[in-house]
Amino acid sequence: MFDVTVPETNMAASKKATVVLKAVKKIMVQFSPFESNVRSTREFLAIVGSEKARSTNMNCEVLTKVKHDKSEPIVDVTFSDGERLLMKGANLTGREMLSAFQSRCIAKDPQAQAAKKK
Repeated sequence: MFDVTVPETNMAASKKATVVLKAVKKIMVQFSPFESNVRSTREFLAIVGSEKARSTNMNCEVLTKVKHDKSEPIVDVTFSDGERLLMKGANLTGREMLSAFQSRCIAKDPQAQAAKKK
């Protein structure tokens, strides 16, 4: 597992978090870059798109779709078992998005559950 620095919304402090993409098949991140509500979505993309996070599952696709239509920022995660997690980043912080993502990943990975219990 790898430690990745998770930027807070106010960037005042940072917290270490472990991002493991083992149970993830695809992550699609869509946003309009010039809107004011995309910060958390871009922070989430930076974390899951990092080399350390990507190295936990080389088969996981991390795709970015930049739109210029003032659409809502969306993160669409498809897990290996076919389940999907859809997060609308306009009203979520980067920490909230990462927390929801990580809890779902841990629930789908038996090794991560065993490590969490220890």
